[in-house]
Amino acid sequence: MASMKEINLRIKSISGTRQITKAMELVAISKLSKARERIDRTRPFYTELYSALSDVAAAVSPLDTGFCRKGDIKRRCIVVIAGDRGLAGGYNSNVFRYFDENAGDNPLVLPLGKRAVEHFERRGFELISDEYMSVEDIDVGDCFEISRLLCKMFLDGEFDCLSCVYTNFVSMLGQEPAELRLLPLDKELISDGSAPKFTLVEPGAGAVFNSIIPDAVAGLLWGAVCESFASELASRRTAMESATSNADDIIADLRLKYNKARKSSITQQITEIVSGAGAEQ
Repeated sequence: MASMKEINLRIKSISGTRQITKAMELVAISKLSKARERIDRTRPFYTELYSALSDVAAAVSPLDTGFCRKGDIKRRCIVVIAGDRGLAGGYNSNVFRYFDENAGDNPLVLPLGKRAVEHFERRGFELISDEYMSVEDIDVGDCFEISRLLCKMFLDGEFDCLSCVYTNFVSMLGQEPAELRLLPLDKELISDGSAPKFTLVEPGAGAVFNSIIPDAVAGLLWGAVCESFASELASRRTAMESATSNADDIIADLRLKYNKARKSSITQQITEIVSGAGAEQ
């Protein structure tokens, strides 16, 4: 059995770790409420945007736009959204595992988040940019900048398919990695299945379609960023709550051992005193 001093030092060490995990849990809870509000604000935006795309797509011909082209996919570009830091359970590893299972051969990668940038740099992937090191700091303007860059590269033929790997926020206890297809657009996928509407588009369906696609991609990217950031916070809250609970259990067990060791020490001291008194008599 460990000595009382060793047990006491162990209790102090774990108590210090518990304070850190509890603080991280509270910070995650505080940020998570704002992140969920942001999700609620962004979902109507890209829902309405997709509705507008559906109306215009019904009148546009694939010959009028390069965003609906079809053919063999020779190279993919994937936007991967991961966390800015660790201590979030399996959040980052789940995203990278999903990417490995679905990425295909030699894709171009645009990582968002410090962990994503470090992961793909270490593995030698060709990166479009490594400047987006913080998902928390990415705003709508950054998404529009990313979208314009990616749309131009797509039209220039640098890749044939654009998608985004992110984490979908299902609930506080459930977050699922997912892939969102961005380009090329499939008119059947963005159609809501209702009867076609008569929509008059000026100056022309193709021109309007080409002008709103970068906005649509930016809106979808922004939605994926919001979903991923909320998922990271929820995963971190769960992980830190579990770590704090485990620390409490370990501390309780160590205190029990400490009390047993203390009781044994006191009993031994009393026995020695009684034995010494008996010997003197």
